[in-house]
Amino acid sequence: QVQLVESGGGLVQAGNSLRLSCSASEHTFNTYAVGWFRQTPGKEREFVAAISWSGGMTRYADSVKTRFTISRDNAVNTAYLEMHDLKPEDTAVYYCAAKYRGSYYETAYDYWGQGTQVTVST
Repeated sequence: QVQLVESGGGLVQAGNSLRLSCSASEHTFNTYAVGWFRQTPGKEREFVAAISWSGGMTRYADSVKTRFTISRDNAVNTAYLEMHDLKPEDTAVYYCAAKYRGSYYETAYDYWGQGTQVTVST
């Protein structure tokens, strides 16, 4: 059982950076794999990045691999998504998700936050 709250979204010009945070209620957060996803109107939710329990392994979508970095600090029950060189096509609602004792892959996440809006202007 874990509750997730995203923060850090906002309006930014193309080429700039943002850092999103995902705060978890569970003090055993180090037993959850974490993923980031995004969704825009009229499109399916897409996988962005994932990280293993202790942060030793990560995965990225090809579209963001050279620009985004996922990380976590289990001491404060928080995961992060650092986004650099943002493009207009990165505009979306970004969600964090977690799965208990799960693998750091693109599917099968059990718990979801409410999302935070990221808007990238030209």
